[in-house]
Amino acid sequence: MGTEAFEVVSAVLSADPISVDRAIAAVESDTAGAVVSFSGVVRNHDGGKAVERLSYSAHPTAHQVMADVVARLVAEQDAAGVAGPGQPVRIWAAHRIGMLEIGDPALVCAVSAAHRGQAFAVCSELVDRIKDQVPIWKEQFFSDGTVEWVGAGA
Repeated sequence: MGTEAFEVVSAVLSADPISVDRAIAAVESDTAGAVVSFSGVVRNHDGGKAVERLSYSAHPTAHQVMADVVARLVAEQDAAGVAGPGQPVRIWAAHRIGMLEIGDPALVCAVSAAHRGQAFAVCSELVDRIKDQVPIWKEQFFSDGTVEWVGAGA
């Protein structure tokens, strides 16, 4: 089985708004029996403090790291024989950079596969790896005027 069993539709950092609807539309196909999506949105609180907005900053290597993280996941899943011939697993992932308001999606992922188990597993692993490995930092602006940096990446 070759990497034709997987298709990375998108794996990017985006200064423009991202949406789960766009991600789902990008991975849907006639061979997909399941489409699983994740949207990590900006919430109005953290650690008991009210958050007004936040900003994401990326290390200069983050674009390549994002692509590498997805490629590595695909290679591992492909080696494990997750997808079948003619039933590709399609992946779409994007992380916002720049200033975001409450309710804005910060990380969006969508995975389509022949079966729901595949789609859930790949999407969950994809989200975890992006959050753990891509060097992106979050600057939180609290309503009391304080600011806090959070290391969201490696």
